[in-house]
Amino acid sequence: MRILQIHTRYRYEGGEDAVVRAEAALLAAAGHEVVPYVAENPRRPGPAAASMLASAWNPAAARALRAQARRVRPDVAHVHNTWFALTPAVAAALDGAGVPVVMTLHNYRILCANASLFRDGRPCEDCIGSHPWHGVRHRCYRDSLASSTAVATTITVNRMLGTWDHHVRVFLALNDFARKRFVSGGLPPGRVWVKPNSVADPGRRAGPPSSSRTVLYVGRLTPEKGVGVLLEAWRRLGPAGLELVVIGDGPMREELERRSPPAVRFLGRQEPAAVHEWMLRSRALAFPSWLYEGQPMSVLEAFAAGLPVLASRLGGNVELVGGVGHDWLVPARDPAALAERLAALTDDRVDQAGARARCRYEHEFTGPHNLRLLEAAYREARRPREP
Repeated sequence: MRILQIHTRYRYEGGEDAVVRAEAALLAAAGHEVVPYVAENPRRPGPAAASMLASAWNPAAARALRAQARRVRPDVAHVHNTWFALTPAVAAALDGAGVPVVMTLHNYRILCANASLFRDGRPCEDCIGSHPWHGVRHRCYRDSLASSTAVATTITVNRMLGTWDHHVRVFLALNDFARKRFVSGGLPPGRVWVKPNSVADPGRRAGPPSSSRTVLYVGRLTPEKGVGVLLEAWRRLGPAGLELVVIGDGPMREELERRSPPAVRFLGRQEPAAVHEWMLRSRALAFPSWLYEGQPMSVLEAFAAGLPVLASRLGGNVELVGGVGHDWLVPARDPAALAERLAALTDDRVDQAGARARCRYEHEFTGPHNLRLLEAAYREARRPREP
């Protein structure tokens, strides 16, 4: 098949950009032709503001993509991120050009102003089954009234136009938790499929998780990722013979290092190969996020490395990490509960959990499995529409 892959790249590369790149490589290796169509949001304030004003429906972006579709003549288009330079108008443009559209729902942008169902430090579902204007009242997008209005307008206009109902054949949600929210938000249930992400196999461990004294954290150093709670739990844990290694960077790093308890190392940002090496020689991964995470690549990479994950009992984590064992889930923002579970990591049950994590990876998160699901979604999208 020839696949036109559409994505607006993020200013600072994140998980979505990595998924888009990985899926393109996966499809190409299987013999499909992937034609990327990559947009970038303007960086300078003036052009960025003008582009955001057109974020509900940008005719110029739609015309450009329609022209590209006519040149390329793809069998299917796979839309990833349209915010905000491309806008949802591209889905209508592709459908109008006779190209069936598949769309991955990496986040909650079509329901929520800040795309994360998160406000004031906690999950928030006020706009699901309701309207996005709660997000304007709370200034949910970058604490800006104007920007939050632009997002809410985008959601409202495209609901009124039926953009999602009429122009997207298959939606891909990352987990069943997210799928239920999208269906509650108005998407047609029969067209919302669950398709998880995949990660490469890092190879075999040199030893079982119980042979390591290292607990790992990998991610941004921001409040909602729960790193502060993790450090407080580590302080309560006291001398347990374990070391916490923190990989990642962000605005909280200086503060976290300053108030760090003993037996904590901050390594900053590391290359992917180095992160994989740490996972292959660690005891567990701590994932204390307060967010409804989509499908964190760090958790999938830990599973691939046979590394058990201790995560917040929130959102998709319940089905992702809970599939390894519900005793690996802890209440979010609760340092006492997290410290109690960290203390239990001295038990050799970590090896059994690591083996279950690796088994889940092999059955659900490998490249070949992802490829089969992608191809099935494309075949479904290409089926003739019923009159």
